[in-house]
Amino acid sequence: QVQLVESGGGLVQPGGSLRLSCEVSGRQLNLGTMGWHRQAPGKERELVASITDGFTRYSDSVLGRFTISRDIASDGARSFVYLEMRNLKPEDTALYYCSAQGVRLLRGREFWGQGTQVTVSS
Repeated sequence: QVQLVESGGGLVQPGGSLRLSCEVSGRQLNLGTMGWHRQAPGKERELVASITDGFTRYSDSVLGRFTISRDIASDGARSFVYLEMRNLKPEDTALYYCSAQGVRLLRGREFWGQGTQVTVSS
């Protein structure tokens, strides 16, 4: 069973920083690309960052300000996916979701967390 739980959201002033965490439980060998997405009110969900076997990609809107990383536990049963956010702007305000794409035994499946709210406001 794969579960994703996000944490670390909150209220921050423009120019501030936050670190989001996503705890991913389940056999990590069956999980491939991990992503952070966000959805602002009235807007579509967008992928802001992803990581695949250590290779990272970012949307233009966060490039240079956000950093995604992943730590896999030694037993392979859990990992943490982080999103380090710097120089936050009001337009970064959104509900942030973590996702995991299944591979091997879980190929074709995608898993999502419940989201964590980030609000950037003075």
